[in-house]
Amino acid sequence: MKKIGTIFILAFVFNVIWENIHAILYASYKGGEITQFILLRASLFDAIVITLLLLPFLFFSFLENKKWLILLIGILIAVVNEWYGLTTSRWVYNSLMPIVPFIEVGLTPMLQLGLLGYLVMVTQDAVLQRQK
Repeated sequence: MKKIGTIFILAFVFNVIWENIHAILYASYKGGEITQFILLRASLFDAIVITLLLLPFLFFSFLENKKWLILLIGILIAVVNEWYGLTTSRWVYNSLMPIVPFIEVGLTPMLQLGLLGYLVMVTQDAVLQRQK
């Protein structure tokens, strides 16, 4: 349970930082301004997704040496989430957002869940290793 809590807290903190940095690449959320409340809510959602993504890596030993899958699965989840958000006009990119060819999603949101998920897992391992 301690590992899950650590993962969630790390995921939330990392996502708050990420969301605030890349918020400048968005024009709007649901047609309105992107506020700190929206960024915190997005960070909470992303922290929950990352926590759920990492659960199998905590409980199944055969995944111990396959942490690279976190990157792949996180990116796939992010692409699907971006397609949903863009097609329903929940959010709109501005002209600064680098777009990934062929899949037509923003680069930073596409990488977010995979990179931060992997970083959370590695950081969590290091934190818990230090406590031993």
